[in-house]
Amino acid sequence: MNPIFHEIYAKLPPALRTVPATLRGYYLRSWRYGPETPRLVAEALAREHWTPEQWRTWQDEQLARQLHRAATQVPYYRQQWRARRLRGDNASCEVLANWPVLSKQAVREAGPALVADDCDRSRMFADRTSGTTGTPLTIWQRREAVRGWYALFEARTRAWYGVSRFSRWGILGGQTVTPLAQRRPPYWVWNAALGQLYLSTFHLKEEFIPDYVHALRRHRIEYLVGYSAALHLLARSILALGIRVPLRVVVTNAEPLFPQQRDAIGEAFRCPVHATYGMAEAVVAASECEHGAMHLWPDAGIVEVLAEGEPAPPGSSGDLVCTGLLNPDMPLIRYAVGDRGRLSAAAEPCACGRTLPRLEAIEGRANDSLVARDGRRVFWLNPVFYGLPVAEAQIVQESLDLVRIQYVAANGFDRRARQTIVDRIHRLIGPVQVQLEPVAQVPREPSGKFRAVLCRVAEASLPPLSR
Repeated sequence: MNPIFHEIYAKLPPALRTVPATLRGYYLRSWRYGPETPRLVAEALAREHWTPEQWRTWQDEQLARQLHRAATQVPYYRQQWRARRLRGDNASCEVLANWPVLSKQAVREAGPALVADDCDRSRMFADRTSGTTGTPLTIWQRREAVRGWYALFEARTRAWYGVSRFSRWGILGGQTVTPLAQRRPPYWVWNAALGQLYLSTFHLKEEFIPDYVHALRRHRIEYLVGYSAALHLLARSILALGIRVPLRVVVTNAEPLFPQQRDAIGEAFRCPVHATYGMAEAVVAASECEHGAMHLWPDAGIVEVLAEGEPAPPGSSGDLVCTGLLNPDMPLIRYAVGDRGRLSAAAEPCACGRTLPRLEAIEGRANDSLVARDGRRVFWLNPVFYGLPVAEAQIVQESLDLVRIQYVAANGFDRRARQTIVDRIHRLIGPVQVQLEPVAQVPREPSGKFRAVLCRVAEASLPPLSR
């Protein structure tokens, strides 16, 4: 949000904040949806039952156009290939593997040089990421790309879960829709254009939860979308009040969804809870089907899993490197999204009947790991808390010898649970000092997101990450 606009918005009486929120909603709706949306949604749903051969053919055609346009009409890539030719490098730009991995830092530095020559950025939609790694990115898209992305979202989330863009919905996100110092409701704003109740994540405190419940009921909210940790906090508080708020579905995004979170959210809202994966860069996305499988969206992008810079074996973990297929005007080729994960090696079709490939796991950000003294990096840390009465927790490695764990204890947490956590950390990275710190809530980032793992070991002490 523009700082000047935000300052004016914050000074408005709460009842009037719905006006600029709704005006913004009309603007977003005009970009996201149009007369072609029903057709795009129907086509996306039809592709879900394609054979692998059909997907390969379709992706190859889209990729060929994307690579040609990037190499010839995007200044950043054109200069890159020209420099390679001057060095005597005759590698074909039509082969994806010949392109270097594109880092987030390179995208930040290149900026407009990643936009095609025939585009006018003043007439494009500028989507800014929340900047979880430090500095936000700006992604420019024409209307066709924005509508293509939201058609996929409509097909692969709302349609799967029995709702639509016309359903009344709530979101727990990172926008400051209520001044942080405000201590009286509303802690939300109603966006009539999108049928959206935007709930502040920064006011989720026990004494305010009855107000949130009242708002959900008053606005007749059908489903919720939001950060897993924020939804979990809201759900736990609702359960503590001894009430329930029935919804049709809850959809989590931006963070992993842990089993204890899913259970509490599902119980509080008496509905299914489904996880999704995606990002503002729109180069990769996935959503969970009714059978719990996380299905990739092949029409969003091509996903590579690299270990030490080389393709990882099927079913193995590595860094996710993605090539977007939706945005030909700011093409991100072999973009390192900053997450680690693994694709499913299973050959049998999913019980849901869809033939979309499956994402076995997102293991966290590539730089969110624990580092052992022998140089090993440990990324998959969910098992540290498996089966334990922990509502939420954050693992922070301060040095090679010290790990701090801030945790919110659930009923039944005792000395045995504490020792189990310490033992599991020791099994992963050796005999380091483990400090357990009970907190009322794990600290959030400025965006409202919750990082489960944070490594603060000095860069000079770390072995090199895979490239």
